[in-house]
Amino acid sequence: MIPGWLLLVAATGVVVGMFSAFRAPRYWLGALLGGALAALTAAIWILGSGSIWDWRSSFPLGGEPIHLRLDALGAFFLALLAVLGGVGGVYAREYWNDRQHPTSAPWGRIWWNALLLNMALVLLCANGLHFLIAWELFAVSGYFLITLERHRREVRAAGWLYFAASHAGTLCLFAFFASLAARTGSWEFGPLREHPNLAPLFWLALAGFGLKAGLFPLHIWLPSAHASAPSHVSAILSGVAIKMGIYGLMRFTGWLPVPDAAGWVVAVLGVVSAVLGVAFALGQHDLKRLLAYHSVENIGIILIGLGFAMVATAHGNAAWAQLAFAGGLLHVWNHGLFKALLFLGAGSVLHATGTREMSRLGGLWHAMPWTAGLFTLGAVAISGLPPLNGFVSEWLVYLGLFDAMAARGAAAWAVIPAVVLLGVTGALALACFVKVCGIVFLGTPRTESATRAHESGWLMLGPMAVLGTACAAIGLAPVLFWPAVARASAVWQPLWIDAAPPASLVTVGAGHLALATLGALAAVAVWHRVKRNGVSRTVTWDCGYAAPTPRMQYTAGSFSGIITGWFGWILRPQRHWRPLQGLFPRRASFSEHTPETVLEQVVEPAGSVVLRISTAVRRLQHGRLQAYILYLLIGLAALALLTLLGGAR
Repeated sequence: MIPGWLLLVAATGVVVGMFSAFRAPRYWLGALLGGALAALTAAIWILGSGSIWDWRSSFPLGGEPIHLRLDALGAFFLALLAVLGGVGGVYAREYWNDRQHPTSAPWGRIWWNALLLNMALVLLCANGLHFLIAWELFAVSGYFLITLERHRREVRAAGWLYFAASHAGTLCLFAFFASLAARTGSWEFGPLREHPNLAPLFWLALAGFGLKAGLFPLHIWLPSAHASAPSHVSAILSGVAIKMGIYGLMRFTGWLPVPDAAGWVVAVLGVVSAVLGVAFALGQHDLKRLLAYHSVENIGIILIGLGFAMVATAHGNAAWAQLAFAGGLLHVWNHGLFKALLFLGAGSVLHATGTREMSRLGGLWHAMPWTAGLFTLGAVAISGLPPLNGFVSEWLVYLGLFDAMAARGAAAWAVIPAVVLLGVTGALALACFVKVCGIVFLGTPRTESATRAHESGWLMLGPMAVLGTACAAIGLAPVLFWPAVARASAVWQPLWIDAAPPASLVTVGAGHLALATLGALAAVAVWHRVKRNGVSRTVTWDCGYAAPTPRMQYTAGSFSGIITGWFGWILRPQRHWRPLQGLFPRRASFSEHTPETVLEQVVEPAGSVVLRISTAVRRLQHGRLQAYILYLLIGLAALALLTLLGGAR
């Protein structure tokens, strides 16, 4: 019963906070943090004890009794929601304050609480009808948060695209749950592995949950929504909201039978999302849009783990299935932590300079050392480098794939390209964040806004430090987090309940701890040496130029030009240039823009065709009775002709 009371306290804190959002923002923050702490405690209780909290109401909602249930898998996601919901609320008090945003800030607090509450209900609902209600309210809350600056045209466009994609996904999920209820006679959730006739419903679930997760090519809403939303909203969208799609896939692939090809399809979609997500990220000049595409990449890494776990389970290879699934599941948390940190860091840069365009920044390390340091920590983590958490979860996925290759079974040959492409993804991610940190924080300021940059306050830096500490903690002591991962994994496959951590995970933790210790000692030694001897400063080597200017530095486009050229077949970059002319040219320019290829060159043309057809069909509705009678006669004649043709055969 203790988790139930804690969840009640959490819900009360969130709801009470909504009533104080307008007049008492401090009380709102206190209630929000209290609710987040209670939800986190309930999740830790479930993960630590392995118990299940189950509650049914005595009254119906929509003809169905309310059924809430929290097991280890739901608790794993709920804990992440509580952490990011709390730190995001603290960050918003300074970043989106009432002085600068007197109208939208109070409404932003209300919709923030609504988003957290409805995402928690998605994780708790054990009834398909109520799950759909919570899912739709969660989508609506996200829309109002994304469009807090709805006076801007691009924000409204991003909001409507998100709304349309969310409703398309909801329609798929409605068909999924309705079909499930029709075939089983109940809206209640639960294991139904012994009903093979339910397997084809997996494709509806993949479409509905895949749209929310933002896997490629269903990601069309994600870049603009993440880029246009306030940065703390981008952090919760990327850190938790898109993980609701992953939660749905993990939940129902564990409970329901799936088609034979399901695991392969999920794995292939994961590989495609990982590689193309990072490729599109490399082509971006907007800092937040670049981070948004890295969400597509990391969702791909999670799906690689889930997909190959499904393949391994289907082939009876439980050992490497568990490693792949555990790696994907832990990456849910790891990505949530370092991606939220990066979005909050991007928000700090935007707050200080007023721009997200990387080529208009530069030299911010001197003015914003804390932001630069914490952002760099997040960049190391997302690049999968030791000794941080991104390496740990990707290592578990690699271990599972390596075991599959060693088994030399039917899946071994298919796993080899997945391993190679996962390695390529890591290398490209590292190149991308070398570009980001170099262009944004190093060099000299490129514009006046970058010159005037200032460090953010501690209400913004504090949440970033908490997330950075969590990234380091998982990286340095991954074994401490294994029991939670194992219990959550056991919900998907009960045979894994007593699984011990892989031996290499202990080795990785010890190696990370040694690496971090050596790094700290080296940093202290360098600091003492610099303090004793001082620092001599001189101009940067200028290649013969007597007076180098900021215009001579690499831009975001030029830094990654060669790599993005490798992916020109899918990025389709649009180049605009004026070449040098004459002996003493006065003007020359070059610019490059990477479009949203899937949206602009596939979805929008297809949508325009549908609109033209629907417009033409609508002209048939003109109110003339004789024309409607003619339509009926044509229809009857067509039916008669089909009947005659069928009889002749």
